[in-house]
Amino acid sequence: MRRIAIVLAVAATTGVVAGCSSGGTSSSGTSPKPGSSASGSITVFAAASLQGAFTTIGRQFEAAHPGTTVKFSFGASSALAQEITSGSPADVFASASPQNMDQVVSAGDAANPVTFAKNVMEVAVPPSNPAHVTAVGDLAHSSVKTALCQPQVPCGFTAAKVFKNASIAVKPVTLQPDVKSVLTQVELNNVDAGMVYVTDVMAAGSKVKGIQIPANENASTAYPIATVKSSSNKPTANAFAAYVASPAGQKVLAADGFEKP
Repeated sequence: MRRIAIVLAVAATTGVVAGCSSGGTSSSGTSPKPGSSASGSITVFAAASLQGAFTTIGRQFEAAHPGTTVKFSFGASSALAQEITSGSPADVFASASPQNMDQVVSAGDAANPVTFAKNVMEVAVPPSNPAHVTAVGDLAHSSVKTALCQPQVPCGFTAAKVFKNASIAVKPVTLQPDVKSVLTQVELNNVDAGMVYVTDVMAAGSKVKGIQIPANENASTAYPIATVKSSSNKPTANAFAAYVASPAGQKVLAADGFEKP
């Protein structure tokens, strides 16, 4: 599976700052313990759909905790979960699906995940909308070239829920490894439509046009986050996870189109 690695760094400082902002949803598995401090580097494995929001949150966290560095590895939640259970070094896992988080928890590699956001599906088409798509039902037409995520990926099985709700069958011309790859297929005019999240349409701006899906046909996915048990920097990992669920983190997520859990 293709992953997008992004490293966010700030100038190193010698001071350490305690904890993260209070007021966010937390559990014993993700909130910093009293007296703990955040410092040093962490690696966050996060769903591809979180790339924009988490890049901003990472910068804000580093600014709030001088001496910390947040590195990101973005990709399909299913692939990231498999990497964690196979021993890949990670400090935090943010999934676009409770099922993929459950894989990691069941394997004993994380505990006490906290749901911090929700996302819903939307149809993305090129700005010129060459296939004249006006509703999700149009994707069932054989003349409409549609890109979907692979079925084991959150955006893939969430799209399948939409098709079931709409009582349609969609035969894709391509199956992509993650939602950003589907979006790219639309942006490049390689397909007539792609099933992505509302947040992806917002992030793409004028590069795509969004076709909203009625609430009675749409489907959503929840986003849980947890510290990885093998983390070598649990104080900072816990602080970052708590920051995501804090008012500051929630403000960034809302601005990118994510809904409250």
